Amino acid sequence: MPSGLPANSLEQQQEITRRRFLGTATLAGMGVAAYAAMHGRHELDYVRNALPIRDLPDAFRGFRIVQISDIHLEEFTEPWFLHRVVAGINRLQPDMVLLTGDFISRGPLGPEVPFRAMPVCAEALSRLTCPLRYAVLGNHDVSVDGPMVIRRLAERGIPTLYNSHVAIDRGGDRLWIAGVDDPGTSDPDLTAAVPAQPAAPVLLMAHEPDFADTVRLHPRAPLIDVMLSGHTHGGQVRLPLVGPLVLPPMGRMYVHGRYQLGSMQLYVNRGIGTVGLPFRLNCTSEITEHTLQRA
Repeated sequence: MPSGLPANSLEQQQEITRRRFLGTATLAGMGVAAYAAMHGRHELDYVRNALPIRDLPDAFRGFRIVQISDIHLEEFTEPWFLHRVVAGINRLQPDMVLLTGDFISRGPLGPEVPFRAMPVCAEALSRLTCPLRYAVLGNHDVSVDGPMVIRRLAERGIPTLYNSHVAIDRGGDRLWIAGVDDPGTSDPDLTAAVPAQPAAPVLLMAHEPDFADTVRLHPRAPLIDVMLSGHTHGGQVRLPLVGPLVLPPMGRMYVHGRYQLGSMQLYVNRGIGTVGLPFRLNCTSEITEHTLQRA
Protein backbone atom coordinates (compact mmCIF):
# COMPACT_ATOMS: atom_id res chain seq x y z
CA MET A 1 0.00 0.00 0.00
CA PRO A 2 1.60 3.36 -1.11
CA SER A 3 3.17 5.57 1.60
CA GLY A 4 1.87 3.27 4.28
CA LEU A 5 -1.48 5.11 4.28
CA PRO A 6 -4.46 3.41 5.91
CA ALA A 7 -7.01 2.02 3.47
CA ASN A 8 -9.63 4.61 4.38
CA SER A 9 -7.16 7.51 3.83
CA LEU A 10 -6.18 6.17 0.40
CA GLU A 11 -9.82 5.83 -0.59
CA GLN A 12 -10.51 9.40 0.54
CA GLN A 13 -7.54 10.65 -1.48
CA GLN A 14 -8.75 8.78 -4.58
CA GLU A 15 -12.27 10.17 -4.13
CA ILE A 16 -10.91 13.74 -3.89
CA THR A 17 -8.86 13.18 -7.05
CA ARG A 18 -11.90 11.81 -8.88
CA ARG A 19 -14.03 14.76 -7.83
CA ARG A 20 -11.37 17.22 -8.92
CA PHE A 21 -11.16 15.52 -12.32
CA LEU A 22 -14.93 15.54 -12.78
CA GLY A 23 -15.10 19.16 -11.67
CA THR A 24 -12.35 20.18 -14.08
CA ALA A 25 -13.97 18.23 -16.92
CA THR A 26 -17.35 19.83 -16.17
CA LEU A 27 -15.85 23.33 -16.17
CA ALA A 28 -14.02 22.59 -19.43
CA GLY A 29 -17.25 21.31 -21.00
CA MET A 30 -19.11 24.41 -19.86
CA GLY A 31 -16.37 26.59 -21.31
CA VAL A 32 -16.52 24.84 -24.67
CA ALA A 33 -20.32 25.12 -24.73
CA ALA A 34 -20.15 28.83 -23.88
CA TYR A 35 -17.61 29.39 -26.66
CA ALA A 36 -19.72 27.43 -29.17
CA ALA A 37 -22.85 29.38 -28.25
CA MET A 38 -21.51 32.92 -27.91
CA HIS A 39 -18.53 33.03 -30.25
CA GLY A 40 -18.44 29.93 -32.44
CA ARG A 41 -21.83 30.45 -34.05
CA HIS A 42 -21.09 34.11 -34.79
CA GLU A 43 -17.86 33.50 -36.69
CA LEU A 44 -18.08 34.01 -40.45
CA ASP A 45 -15.96 32.26 -43.06
CA TYR A 46 -15.71 33.78 -46.53
CA VAL A 47 -15.04 30.89 -48.90
CA ARG A 48 -13.96 31.48 -52.50
CA ASN A 49 -14.76 28.62 -54.84
CA ALA A 50 -13.93 28.42 -58.55
CA LEU A 51 -16.60 26.73 -60.66
CA PRO A 52 -15.13 25.46 -63.94
CA ILE A 53 -17.99 25.00 -66.41
CA ARG A 54 -17.82 23.43 -69.84
CA ASP A 55 -18.81 25.70 -72.72
CA LEU A 56 -19.19 28.69 -70.42
CA PRO A 57 -20.20 31.69 -72.57
CA ASP A 58 -17.68 34.51 -72.73
CA ALA A 59 -20.04 36.99 -71.06
CA PHE A 60 -20.13 34.84 -67.92
CA ARG A 61 -16.40 34.34 -67.46
CA GLY A 62 -15.60 35.69 -64.02
CA PHE A 63 -19.31 35.92 -63.13
CA ARG A 64 -19.49 35.89 -59.31
CA ILE A 65 -22.32 34.23 -57.39
CA VAL A 66 -22.62 34.49 -53.62
CA GLN A 67 -24.45 31.66 -51.89
CA ILE A 68 -25.81 31.62 -48.37
CA SER A 69 -28.06 29.04 -46.76
CA ASP A 70 -29.86 27.95 -43.59
CA ILE A 71 -30.43 31.31 -41.93
CA HIS A 72 -32.89 29.91 -39.34
CA LEU A 73 -33.82 33.38 -38.15
CA GLU A 74 -34.66 33.82 -34.46
CA GLU A 75 -34.23 30.13 -33.72
CA PHE A 76 -31.47 30.73 -33.27
CA THR A 77 -29.94 33.36 -35.58
CA GLU A 78 -30.38 36.92 -34.32
CA PRO A 79 -31.44 39.68 -36.78
CA TRP A 80 -28.21 41.60 -36.06
CA PHE A 81 -26.14 38.67 -37.27
CA LEU A 82 -28.16 38.38 -40.49
CA HIS A 83 -27.62 42.11 -41.08
CA ARG A 84 -23.89 41.52 -40.63
CA VAL A 85 -24.05 38.74 -43.23
CA VAL A 86 -25.93 41.00 -45.68
CA ALA A 87 -23.40 43.77 -45.18
CA GLY A 88 -20.57 41.32 -45.88
CA ILE A 89 -22.24 40.18 -49.11
CA ASN A 90 -22.75 43.77 -50.22
CA ARG A 91 -19.05 44.47 -49.76
CA LEU A 92 -18.30 41.63 -52.19
CA GLN A 93 -20.49 43.25 -54.88
CA PRO A 94 -21.45 39.94 -56.53
CA ASP A 95 -23.28 39.56 -59.84
CA MET A 96 -25.92 37.31 -58.24
CA VAL A 97 -27.00 36.03 -54.82
CA LEU A 98 -28.52 32.56 -54.39
CA LEU A 99 -30.29 31.54 -51.18
CA THR A 100 -30.57 27.79 -50.71
CA GLY A 101 -33.34 27.47 -48.14
CA ASP A 102 -34.31 27.29 -44.45
CA PHE A 103 -34.94 30.95 -43.79
CA ILE A 104 -36.79 30.11 -40.56
CA SER A 105 -37.03 27.15 -38.17
CA ARG A 106 -39.68 24.79 -37.01
CA GLY A 107 -38.36 24.37 -33.50
CA PRO A 108 -39.17 24.07 -29.80
CA LEU A 109 -39.78 27.78 -29.11
CA GLY A 110 -43.33 27.61 -30.51
CA PRO A 111 -45.20 27.97 -33.82
CA GLU A 112 -45.52 31.75 -33.58
CA VAL A 113 -41.74 32.29 -33.73
CA PRO A 114 -41.17 31.47 -37.44
CA PHE A 115 -44.22 33.51 -38.51
CA ARG A 116 -42.83 36.48 -36.62
CA ALA A 117 -39.31 35.88 -37.93
CA MET A 118 -40.00 35.49 -41.65
CA PRO A 119 -40.96 39.13 -42.38
CA VAL A 120 -37.87 40.23 -40.46
CA CYS A 121 -35.71 37.83 -42.48
CA ALA A 122 -37.17 38.99 -45.80
CA GLU A 123 -36.69 42.65 -44.87
CA ALA A 124 -33.04 42.05 -43.99
CA LEU A 125 -32.44 40.20 -47.27
CA SER A 126 -34.07 43.04 -49.21
CA ARG A 127 -31.04 45.13 -48.24
CA LEU A 128 -28.88 43.05 -50.56
CA THR A 129 -27.74 45.55 -53.16
CA CYS A 130 -27.30 42.91 -55.86
CA PRO A 131 -30.43 43.05 -58.08
CA LEU A 132 -30.23 39.36 -59.13
CA ARG A 133 -31.47 37.34 -56.12
CA TYR A 134 -33.16 33.94 -56.18
CA ALA A 135 -34.21 31.46 -53.50
CA VAL A 136 -35.43 27.91 -52.98
CA LEU A 137 -37.32 26.46 -50.02
CA GLY A 138 -35.78 24.29 -47.32
CA ASN A 139 -37.37 21.58 -45.20
CA HIS A 140 -38.05 23.94 -42.28
CA ASP A 141 -39.68 26.49 -44.59
CA VAL A 142 -42.04 23.86 -45.96
CA SER A 143 -42.77 22.43 -42.51
CA VAL A 144 -43.79 25.87 -41.24
CA ASP A 145 -45.62 27.29 -44.28
CA GLY A 146 -43.96 27.22 -47.71
CA PRO A 147 -46.43 29.58 -49.44
CA MET A 148 -45.98 32.10 -46.64
CA VAL A 149 -42.19 32.02 -47.07
CA ILE A 150 -42.51 32.44 -50.84
CA ARG A 151 -44.92 35.35 -50.38
CA ARG A 152 -42.75 37.18 -47.85
CA LEU A 153 -39.67 36.86 -50.06
CA ALA A 154 -41.61 38.03 -53.14
CA GLU A 155 -42.82 41.10 -51.26
CA ARG A 156 -39.16 42.05 -50.83
CA GLY A 157 -38.14 41.42 -54.43
CA ILE A 158 -36.70 37.91 -54.05
CA PRO A 159 -38.30 35.30 -56.35
CA THR A 160 -38.43 31.67 -55.26
CA LEU A 161 -37.65 29.05 -57.90
CA TYR A 162 -40.26 26.39 -57.19
CA ASN A 163 -39.74 23.59 -59.72
CA SER A 164 -38.90 26.31 -62.22
CA HIS A 165 -36.04 28.07 -63.97
CA VAL A 166 -35.01 31.51 -65.12
CA ALA A 167 -32.67 32.62 -67.88
CA ILE A 168 -29.96 35.17 -67.10
CA ASP A 169 -28.99 37.05 -70.27
CA ARG A 170 -25.76 38.98 -70.51
CA GLY A 171 -24.29 40.48 -73.64
CA GLY A 172 -26.25 38.08 -75.83
CA ASP A 173 -25.10 35.04 -73.83
CA ARG A 174 -27.22 33.00 -71.43
CA LEU A 175 -27.02 31.16 -68.10
CA TRP A 176 -29.89 29.17 -66.55
CA ILE A 177 -30.71 29.14 -62.81
CA ALA A 178 -33.04 26.33 -61.80
CA GLY A 179 -34.62 25.43 -58.47
CA VAL A 180 -36.69 22.56 -57.09
CA ASP A 181 -39.20 22.25 -54.28
CA ASP A 182 -37.63 20.92 -51.09
CA PRO A 183 -36.52 17.31 -51.73
CA GLY A 184 -36.82 16.29 -48.08
CA THR A 185 -40.45 17.22 -47.49
CA SER A 186 -42.06 17.71 -50.88
CA ASP A 187 -42.08 16.57 -54.49
CA PRO A 188 -39.23 18.09 -56.49
CA ASP A 189 -39.89 18.03 -60.23
CA LEU A 190 -36.64 18.06 -62.18
CA THR A 191 -38.47 17.86 -65.50
CA ALA A 192 -40.18 21.16 -64.74
CA ALA A 193 -37.14 22.72 -63.07
CA VAL A 194 -34.50 22.02 -65.73
CA PRO A 195 -35.05 23.45 -69.22
CA ALA A 196 -35.36 20.77 -71.89
CA GLN A 197 -32.99 22.38 -74.37
CA PRO A 198 -31.00 24.97 -72.46
CA ALA A 199 -28.17 25.44 -74.98
CA ALA A 200 -26.29 27.07 -72.07
CA PRO A 201 -24.96 26.08 -68.63
CA VAL A 202 -27.52 25.17 -65.93
CA LEU A 203 -27.06 25.79 -62.19
CA LEU A 204 -29.54 23.91 -60.00
CA MET A 205 -30.50 24.89 -56.45
CA ALA A 206 -31.76 22.08 -54.18
CA HIS A 207 -31.73 22.35 -50.40
CA GLU A 208 -30.69 18.80 -49.47
CA PRO A 209 -27.32 17.75 -50.94
CA ASP A 210 -27.96 13.99 -50.95
CA PHE A 211 -30.66 14.68 -53.54
CA ALA A 212 -27.72 14.85 -55.94
CA ASP A 213 -27.78 11.05 -56.21
CA THR A 214 -31.38 11.26 -57.45
CA VAL A 215 -30.47 14.07 -59.84
CA ARG A 216 -27.73 11.95 -61.40
CA LEU A 217 -30.28 9.30 -62.39
CA HIS A 218 -32.66 11.75 -64.07
CA PRO A 219 -32.74 12.00 -67.89
CA ARG A 220 -31.88 15.70 -67.68
CA ALA A 221 -28.85 15.18 -65.43
CA PRO A 222 -26.39 15.69 -68.34
CA LEU A 223 -27.78 19.20 -68.76
CA ILE A 224 -26.93 20.24 -65.17
CA ASP A 225 -23.44 21.66 -64.61
CA VAL A 226 -23.63 22.61 -60.93
CA MET A 227 -25.90 21.85 -57.99
CA LEU A 228 -25.87 24.17 -54.97
CA SER A 229 -27.17 22.98 -51.59
CA GLY A 230 -27.12 23.64 -47.85
CA HIS A 231 -29.07 21.78 -45.13
CA THR A 232 -26.20 20.05 -43.29
CA HIS A 233 -24.73 23.10 -41.51
CA GLY A 234 -21.45 21.29 -42.18
CA GLY A 235 -22.27 19.17 -39.14
CA GLN A 236 -22.58 22.29 -36.93
CA VAL A 237 -20.52 20.67 -34.13
CA ARG A 238 -17.40 18.87 -35.32
CA LEU A 239 -14.98 17.16 -32.93
CA PRO A 240 -11.32 16.39 -33.71
CA LEU A 241 -10.84 12.81 -34.98
CA VAL A 242 -14.62 12.31 -34.78
CA GLY A 243 -16.10 14.76 -37.26
CA PRO A 244 -19.72 15.94 -37.16
CA LEU A 245 -21.75 14.70 -34.21
CA VAL A 246 -25.14 14.85 -35.93
CA LEU A 247 -26.13 15.04 -39.60
CA PRO A 248 -29.70 15.42 -40.86
CA PRO A 249 -31.49 13.02 -43.22
CA MET A 250 -30.52 13.70 -46.84
CA GLY A 251 -27.38 15.40 -45.61
CA ARG A 252 -25.16 12.47 -44.67
CA MET A 253 -23.40 11.64 -47.93
CA TYR A 254 -22.26 15.14 -48.89
CA VAL A 255 -21.56 17.25 -45.81
CA HIS A 256 -19.78 20.43 -46.90
CA GLY A 257 -17.65 21.83 -49.68
CA ARG A 258 -17.18 20.76 -53.28
CA TYR A 259 -17.81 17.34 -54.83
CA GLN A 260 -17.41 16.13 -58.40
CA LEU A 261 -20.21 13.71 -59.27
CA GLY A 262 -19.63 12.61 -62.84
CA SER A 263 -20.14 15.63 -65.07
CA MET A 264 -21.97 17.57 -62.33
CA GLN A 265 -20.36 19.56 -59.54
CA LEU A 266 -22.02 19.77 -56.12
CA TYR A 267 -21.28 22.45 -53.58
CA VAL A 268 -22.64 22.25 -50.01
CA ASN A 269 -22.68 25.49 -48.04
CA ARG A 270 -22.32 25.22 -44.22
CA GLY A 271 -25.07 27.75 -43.65
CA ILE A 272 -25.49 30.75 -41.40
CA GLY A 273 -27.65 29.52 -38.55
CA THR A 274 -28.10 26.62 -36.15
CA VAL A 275 -30.84 24.16 -35.16
CA GLY A 276 -31.32 21.90 -32.16
CA LEU A 277 -28.89 23.84 -29.99
CA PRO A 278 -27.43 27.31 -30.67
CA PHE A 279 -23.89 25.90 -30.95
CA ARG A 280 -21.20 25.85 -33.62
CA LEU A 281 -17.86 24.24 -32.91
CA ASN A 282 -15.03 23.80 -35.45
CA CYS A 283 -17.64 24.57 -38.10
CA THR A 284 -18.05 28.27 -38.83
CA SER A 285 -20.93 29.89 -40.69
CA GLU A 286 -20.20 30.34 -44.38
CA ILE A 287 -20.60 32.91 -47.12
CA THR A 288 -19.51 31.33 -50.40
CA GLU A 289 -18.37 33.30 -53.42
CA HIS A 290 -18.49 31.11 -56.55
CA THR A 291 -16.61 32.40 -59.59
CA LEU A 292 -17.55 30.91 -62.95
CA GLN A 293 -14.65 29.84 -65.15
CA ARG A 294 -14.45 28.01 -68.45
CA ALA A 295 -13.38 24.41 -67.92
